[in-house]
Amino acid sequence: MNIILIILVFGIIVFFHEFGHFIVAKANKIAVNEFSIGMGPAIFSFKKNETKYSLRILPLGGYCLMEGEEEESDNENAFSNKSVLARIMVVAAGPIFNFILAFVFAIILVHFTGYDPAALSYVREGSAAEIAGIETGDTIISMNGERMYNYREVLLYMQLNDPSKPIKMVLENSEGERYSTTVYPMLDESGAYKMGVMGGYRESEGIGTDIKYAALELRYWVKATVTSLKLIITGGVSGDEVMGPIGVGGTMNQIIEEVKEESDSRKEAIINILLNMLNWCILLSVNLGVMNLLPIPALDGGRLLFLIIEGVRRKKIPPEKEAFVNMIGFVLLIILMIVVFFNDIKNVFF
Repeated sequence: MNIILIILVFGIIVFFHEFGHFIVAKANKIAVNEFSIGMGPAIFSFKKNETKYSLRILPLGGYCLMEGEEEESDNENAFSNKSVLARIMVVAAGPIFNFILAFVFAIILVHFTGYDPAALSYVREGSAAEIAGIETGDTIISMNGERMYNYREVLLYMQLNDPSKPIKMVLENSEGERYSTTVYPMLDESGAYKMGVMGGYRESEGIGTDIKYAALELRYWVKATVTSLKLIITGGVSGDEVMGPIGVGGTMNQIIEEVKEESDSRKEAIINILLNMLNWCILLSVNLGVMNLLPIPALDGGRLLFLIIEGVRRKKIPPEKEAFVNMIGFVLLIILMIVVFFNDIKNVFF
């Protein structure tokens, strides 16, 4: 049962990405040769107009195969024969639909689980925060000039920066007045530098709150994803900390088992598992959206870069040159996937 849920999470995210390409291609009258739900051998298919619709055996995403996408075509409705703007819209639609999916799921998640503003539910007596004049109920506005909206952003900041250094903070008290102070984190019993504060979740206050904090949820995950990519590039994280689908699936399976053990009833377990999977959908959908916007050949971002260059030059890039660059990018991605795959195997099974 766990593996089915995990496969469905990955499948929904990839499918929605491809559906973005498909629906915008259709809106721009681009010929779509095939739109497939799933991968592998076809279980069922039918053709309507020029498009073949397929249901395939493996529920892992899908694909949108457009006429003239990889080669020149005489068809006036081929992807390669449409305007630069139309092609940019189609290519960008995949990542954008990932962000839309994450936003919709975030609204549902916030509605049922609440939200975590950067408000402090607890300030420990004698802590660095209390010495700096911070009180329970105050809301953190910024830390060293970096804007904070969620309490998880505060935790992310402390993880990614030297926690022993002073932090210039802007806060808002319970009366709505803003003030500035500097916190000098102190060593706690565990030997870690801490401010001595805690945040907390609040229940949804209606659709307006749901939408606002769903947008902030999306912002947080985009920020966390971009920050993680920077750390990977700069060597801020080790290779063992980078996870691929197998590693993510293993972590999801572990969380599902923990939820089952901690739940008091089968109904509660099902609800909590679904909410956890919803959270994973948001995280992974944002990751896929951000990754695909990177200007890397063979990804949507690389294709967008070529299209933007074409728009500026008002002249198409020779197809053979673009194909050569994409081939190099594809080979490098395959190598990276193999490295991550074996890293996942090592971390999960050994």
